[in-house]
Amino acid sequence: MQHQASTTAQVNARVLRRAMTDAERRLWSRLRGEQLGVKFRRQHPIGSYVADFVCLSPPLVIELDGSQHEEQGAYDAKRDAFLKSQGFYVLRFPTNAPFLNLEGVLQVIADQLTLVTCSAPIPAFPQRGKEQYIK
Repeated sequence: MQHQASTTAQVNARVLRRAMTDAERRLWSRLRGEQLGVKFRRQHPIGSYVADFVCLSPPLVIELDGSQHEEQGAYDAKRDAFLKSQGFYVLRFPTNAPFLNLEGVLQVIADQLTLVTCSAPIPAFPQRGKEQYIK
């Protein structure tokens, strides 16, 4: 899984980091610093796209969608398909969700992180010494 970002996406990500919306700032205040047990990045470029928030391990993208997304369903579907092809799960929330129910948003994210972590392939036991993996 390679997450090479285009030069344009890298430049756009820098601009977007400086111009985060109030909703993005509110959610970021609760995602940063591994408060959910994993590291998130904000306005992170992946391919030619910039994800609002991304966790690389486990692979999860979080998007806050404003009203413009109602008219760009085809674009969002293409974008989601690309992100999924790169191994990411994608969660989308309305842009006002961090103001209406921040704890609920965080719970959905935490639940998805648990689901993604639990559904990851389990490494095969080595032929010898597998007792170390059994608790």
